[in-house]
Amino acid sequence: MVVQLRRENPGWGPRTLLFGLEARGVVPLPGRSSVYRCLVRHGLIEPEARRRKRSDYKRWERSRAMELWQMDVMGGVMLTDGSKASVVTGLDDHSRFAVSAFVVERATSRPTCDALGKAMRAWGVPDQVLTDNAKVFTGRFGPSAGGEVLFDRICRENGIRHLLTAPRSPTTTGKVERFHKTLRQEFLAGKVFESIADAQAQLDEWVRHYNFKRRHQGIGDVVPWERFRLVIEDRPAKVERAKSAPPPQISTEATATRKVSRSGKISFAAQLYPVGVWLAGETVEVAVDAGLVTVSHRGVVVATHAQRHSPAKGAKALRRRARAQPSRGARPRQATVGQVVTRKVDSGGCVSFAGATYRAGRAHRGRQVQVAIVDNTVEIAAGGEVLRVHPIRHDRSREHGAFANAGGRPSRINAA
Repeated sequence: MVVQLRRENPGWGPRTLLFGLEARGVVPLPGRSSVYRCLVRHGLIEPEARRRKRSDYKRWERSRAMELWQMDVMGGVMLTDGSKASVVTGLDDHSRFAVSAFVVERATSRPTCDALGKAMRAWGVPDQVLTDNAKVFTGRFGPSAGGEVLFDRICRENGIRHLLTAPRSPTTTGKVERFHKTLRQEFLAGKVFESIADAQAQLDEWVRHYNFKRRHQGIGDVVPWERFRLVIEDRPAKVERAKSAPPPQISTEATATRKVSRSGKISFAAQLYPVGVWLAGETVEVAVDAGLVTVSHRGVVVATHAQRHSPAKGAKALRRRARAQPSRGARPRQATVGQVVTRKVDSGGCVSFAGATYRAGRAHRGRQVQVAIVDNTVEIAAGGEVLRVHPIRHDRSREHGAFANAGGRPSRINAA
């Protein structure tokens, strides 16, 4: 009967077909989804992916301003020379106050971090920053997965907790994405700017209107400034506290050491915890406190995970480490510091140092990198970011000649 009604009325959907069945006295009526599946089964309609309902989304908001900033990058700023610029945007989660709208020629790591620094100098240091998984924000999916990029470093040095969205989850940063929509509709909308400076000047004027005059439905039809201004009086003290705050320290009273596997993980209390492929072969310290497993490398926190092992196994792992500790009188080997040489990555993604070849990654072919000896490892870095760390494979007696030739040999492929 469903098929017959559909063929007689090609424009009827499942809901209308149910009305038709009811008019014919069908009892009990099938469900709407049953009618839909019947139409699909007989090839009368094309199946479509279900659109998410508004009720499927979980709305959330932080309780006060400066608790969380959402940051992202938006393209599409047209210039008269035919090129396109981008905007590094930032929005306070509680107040919807735009803390960053920085026009850049290309949204690479340095301009993006400059935008974050400019926002902090203007409005203070937030407790947390939420971003997606773009390479300018995190090394989570980059060539050196798990490594610390410049954006992460700035957050760490300022005591900011950097939060990341799950992959393919744009709704998590929905507030800054909604800001992008408003920015495109009310400001960009067909505009072409003479230069980046011209675009920045006009954008600054629009942002002032957005923050101080434009009412926002999402916060009770008030202007963002009404919510954001409540934290401004305390901002100078907060900035000073952030500047003077020491970096986070890991307690050594209850820690264990582990060696990072080739896959970038450590085994602790019969559980695997990701640390980062860039630390493969390195020894890290593991601390357990208040349900968190914190992993540090040379005094720097590199990973934090929720505790997955049982407390009994964790205590046993810490006791086993304590028995294996060397005597207090033993002097740890000191790292070589201050000596760095420049090498050029060859076509295979490798550099040569002291007669040995170390991999930097094919993504860095033709790039100048810095090579340094740190403890018993060879550290390869570029632009202040560590790319790879390898155990020493070269003859240590040849290091003097390598450091004496800081720029490499011009006639060799690895010359800088």
